[in-house]
Amino acid sequence: MLAIRGRATRLCDGWTRRDVLKIGAIGVGGLTLPGLLRAEQAQGKSNRDKAVIMIYMCGAPSHQDMYDLKMDAPAEIRGEFRPIPTNVSGIEICEHLPGLARNMDKCVPLRSVYGSPNGAHDSFICYTGRPVQNQPAGGWPSIGSAVSRLQGPTNPAVPPFVGLSPDTGHPPYGSPGHPGFLGVSHAAFRPSGPSRKDMVLNGIDADRLGDRKQLLTAFDRLRRDVDASGTLEGMDSITRQAFDILTSSRLVDALDVSQEPEEVRERYGKGDPKNYGDGAPRNLEHFLMARRLVEAGARVVTLNFGRWDFHSNNFGGLKNTHLPQFDQGLSALIEDLHERGLADDVTVCAWGEFGRTPRINANAGRDHWPRVGGGLLACGGLRTGQVIGATDRLGSDIADRPIHFGEVLATLYHNLGIDVEQTTLPDLAGRPQYLVNDGYRPLEELV
Repeated sequence: MLAIRGRATRLCDGWTRRDVLKIGAIGVGGLTLPGLLRAEQAQGKSNRDKAVIMIYMCGAPSHQDMYDLKMDAPAEIRGEFRPIPTNVSGIEICEHLPGLARNMDKCVPLRSVYGSPNGAHDSFICYTGRPVQNQPAGGWPSIGSAVSRLQGPTNPAVPPFVGLSPDTGHPPYGSPGHPGFLGVSHAAFRPSGPSRKDMVLNGIDADRLGDRKQLLTAFDRLRRDVDASGTLEGMDSITRQAFDILTSSRLVDALDVSQEPEEVRERYGKGDPKNYGDGAPRNLEHFLMARRLVEAGARVVTLNFGRWDFHSNNFGGLKNTHLPQFDQGLSALIEDLHERGLADDVTVCAWGEFGRTPRINANAGRDHWPRVGGGLLACGGLRTGQVIGATDRLGSDIADRPIHFGEVLATLYHNLGIDVEQTTLPDLAGRPQYLVNDGYRPLEELV
């Protein structure tokens, strides 16, 4: 008998949805499993939890060399890449992104992203939609931490917020997003290779683990009254999460991409697990791991990829290292989400902290350009297959539909079922703070 575990939603005839799923194709009062699923789909219902996968492109990629090529500009601006058609008529992107080109009907290039105040390298604005300046005490929380606080875990054994990046030479390049004033209990869970063995009991049975948990609880009570910062409470939450992880294989299994069929692993590729300079790895298995994590119950997964800060040899660096691997990993993720029926429930966002200069410098590179940048959204039930925004002939200024980082973050929150106009979080002084500032709302073209 097929049994699918899930919430026991009671139906109008007294049966629970779990009862029906256990019976499967055998009719229950004329209702079969396929019929139940079709009925739920017709009513617009989904029992799946929503999730976001954000790919932070460390160091800021050049928008005019990916999704916004300027073929009518002078040679010192347009560069050496050429556009190719996509599977959506009228949309062209870089020749070194063939995988995304064949999946453009599932994507939305953003060509007019702005909001970085000074062109300083920091992942902060990608994770919060806000500039790093003028923060409240404790700092603004990232989207992963906010979702952790607001929605919590879908499964006790899987953290709601997971960050796939090792430490990097430039610390913001390795950041998964900070918890800010929400505290350490809502920080990203950051698995790394050598520490993965510590996520299993390693010979300790559950009874012994329970005894240790009781001992830790007793010690914590002794110190409770002397802690005024909230850190101890946060550590209690972390300890509880650690015990949940240790007593379940769910997270460890999600991180183990070797469980995937070989053809799936080949589609994603391996990339390079070593950090690129002072940036992040170009680890393509992280794209697959991100998909496995959201399937296991993670709500927000951040993935840090490469180092796109090409002040010199911009075209060689993009063509020979970054664009082909990024294209392979991201297109495989988008296709996989669609094939596995997750495309409406998981929103994918890939971007960097600003754009690059229109004029190519003397070292064949592009420098920082905070006036406009780009990005890509995919899946999430969005109205895909369109481009939003435009720049002028040189790619230097926004010509149509400015898109602030905060609007994109508002869209991601919306897709997670969170109303940015109504939802607030208390800061360290107890004041309610909105998730995005300046009244930014979800992109109306998409939702």
